[in-house]
Amino acid sequence: MKKTILVSIFALLISFGAQAQKLGSLSESKTVEHPFNPLPYSYDALEKAIDSETMNIHYNKHFRGYYNNFLKAIEGTELQSKSLEEIFASVSKQSTAVRNNAGGYFNHDLFWQVMSPNGGGEPQGSLGKAIAESFGSFDNFKSAFEKAAATRFGSGWAWLAVDEQGKLFITSTPNQDNPLMDVAEKQGTPILGLDVWEHAYYLRYQNMRGSYIGKFWEVVNWPEVEKRFNALQ
Repeated sequence: MKKTILVSIFALLISFGAQAQKLGSLSESKTVEHPFNPLPYSYDALEKAIDSETMNIHYNKHFRGYYNNFLKAIEGTELQSKSLEEIFASVSKQSTAVRNNAGGYFNHDLFWQVMSPNGGGEPQGSLGKAIAESFGSFDNFKSAFEKAAATRFGSGWAWLAVDEQGKLFITSTPNQDNPLMDVAEKQGTPILGLDVWEHAYYLRYQNMRGSYIGKFWEVVNWPEVEKRFNALQ
């Protein structure tokens, strides 16, 4: 009788141990929350550069679509426990759905933040100094950035980014890629991005991408860009 009781107790302890191990494993792989951030201004707030209809469609249709498809692409996979930066670091090993939609989600979320109704002018402080040191002058920087945006064939993005040494560089990427991805030609952390997909400008500018690029400077949120730059120094 005693032997039977001891065997039963031992079996229960093993069962409890297995359950504890399982719970511990689950706690170690918590799902990372990826928020769908609200637009930081009204749809018509950037009218001097981007019309309200384009902003509405861009935010509610394109951005929302990338976000929903990103969550769907990582659902039930190990990627649920990873940050976007971690996903991008090995995106070459992921599916096309993950690459495109994670990129579309991240890129647009940054795009909204680096624009403002009170934007424009020239960057000041540490960022203004770094731009002058890296490119010779703000005008030189603008010309190089505009060239990267204008010469990106098809759809994509132009970026001002920071490399591992904390230095600024300009690059462009196709589709929804960005410099954080291991597939990027030049890797770094983007602090300013310009969407040159046609859906970002076609209603107002049609095929005149250059005009859209030129108006972008009137809404750039330089304090936000500088904050991102300083965080990487």
